[in-house]
Amino acid sequence: MAGEQLTSSPVARPSAARTALRVAAIYIAARVVTTLFLFAATQLSGFTSRMGADARLGDTVVAWDGQWYWLVAVSGYPGQLPLTDSGQVAENAWAFLPIYPWLAQWVSVPFGMWQTGALIVSLTAGYGASVALYYLLRSRLDESATLWAVAFFASGPLAALFHVGYAEALNLFWLFCALLAVVRRRYLWLYALIPLMAFTRPGVLAFALFLALFGIWRWFTRSREPLRAPEIVHIIAAGLLAAVAGFAWQFIAGWATGTPDAYLATEMAWRRNWILGDATFTPFEPFLEGVSYWFETIWHLPLVLGYVLVGGGLLLIAAALIALPQVRRLGIEIRLWSASYLVYLLLVFFPQTSIFRLLVPLSPLWGAFAVPRSRVWRIGVLVACLVGQWWWIYNMYALGSTNLQVP
Repeated sequence: MAGEQLTSSPVARPSAARTALRVAAIYIAARVVTTLFLFAATQLSGFTSRMGADARLGDTVVAWDGQWYWLVAVSGYPGQLPLTDSGQVAENAWAFLPIYPWLAQWVSVPFGMWQTGALIVSLTAGYGASVALYYLLRSRLDESATLWAVAFFASGPLAALFHVGYAEALNLFWLFCALLAVVRRRYLWLYALIPLMAFTRPGVLAFALFLALFGIWRWFTRSREPLRAPEIVHIIAAGLLAAVAGFAWQFIAGWATGTPDAYLATEMAWRRNWILGDATFTPFEPFLEGVSYWFETIWHLPLVLGYVLVGGGLLLIAAALIALPQVRRLGIEIRLWSASYLVYLLLVFFPQTSIFRLLVPLSPLWGAFAVPRSRVWRIGVLVACLVGQWWWIYNMYALGSTNLQVP
């Protein structure tokens, strides 16, 4: 294990200050490009767009889920679940966790506008996530590959999330720090980072699964890297903490509203935008229902074709995580996290256009795209990132008005 963690670069690593400046240069350049893209989207926004024909750059911050985070910041959570005319639970603030909107509200105090606080938090957290990603990948890759991976991340198709009122940037910062703590075997940090993740974005249950798989891997590789009792205790305790924290919001919502299934019922309200009638939840059911929705209802293709294509895609992803040299180069921690998060999505997520945003926690895999040393390849990936970024911004903000254009 110790041998696997060594980088192939014989050159001394730059100081922390120099690293911070290098990452800042990449991040700022990427943010200038994204700002131009978002401004262009506001100019192209029409009457049918979510932002309207007179959209301004600031409107992108509170568009879509940004409006819900703003509502949490200024109004809190409802004590009684709102109902639709048919008596079903309506969309409401309980679907959105509190740390991001409350932090943005606190930051906004000197400026008097929640949008400003949200923008500052997202931009700052995105930079923090970029720095954390650098250190996470630098233990496995040389300096050049690591910086290119950071550039892909900062300029990626979903880079607009660093500019808008969504909790993703902040959650990525917590996540990358937590993964770095595991890579460096500094488990005490997890006792703070896990609750922060749990109350920023859903998904900490995936981290619980990751710690379980990581603990199993550490046990079977203890001959290569000694596994001492304190490390066993920390892995188990942190895994249990992640599991408890992952269900905590459901209990809080149930207690506050007097409705035990308040959180799940709220989440189901959003799924009714795609599926008519009562929506229920059992593991894997949302994913299977989504395959049926897209292949049969939208594309009018045989359902069996959907299962074959999706199943084949999942097998290819599994094979890449296990065998692809560029991915193996990133280390077992990133590979186990990626597998755990994908399993989590299969268990709970109804696939729709938000899937692109939901895949952002897999961003450490950008390192695999940076491994090839060809400058043509790396520039090509960067161009593809920027093209994908404009496509996403154009569809979700300039056009975004239907269920097929939801960030």
